[in-house]
Amino acid sequence: MAQSNVEAIQALYRAFLKRELMTILSLVDSGIEIRQSEAVPWGGTYKGLGGLKEFFGKLLENVDSKVEFTEWIESGDSVVAIGRSRGTVIANGNTFDIPIVHVWHLRNGKAVLFEPYIDTAAMLKALGK
Repeated sequence: MAQSNVEAIQALYRAFLKRELMTILSLVDSGIEIRQSEAVPWGGTYKGLGGLKEFFGKLLENVDSKVEFTEWIESGDSVVAIGRSRGTVIANGNTFDIPIVHVWHLRNGKAVLFEPYIDTAAMLKALGK
């Protein structure tokens, strides 16, 4: 039985947590695009598998965080994950606990677009900006 889009995205988060590269690659399209507010140091638009690596590299250089989701909404080929990101800013040791909304778009069961939304003002405060 084919997995739902929510199940595919949940599997993707588990793979990111465990750093399982082959699983990640099996769940994302090679042309994946990531779009996040340029207000944060890891923000911008990233394209392809190289862009995916660059985005997460910049994110992990700046924060050590864990995401926890309380709600999953599936609408056609889109999945919205609602929750919180908790962690520490690498540069200054400040902690944060901010609301997040992650929007994923899939095609043929693979992620083609990732749009993470965070409480930017709270994140910038934690970053000391």
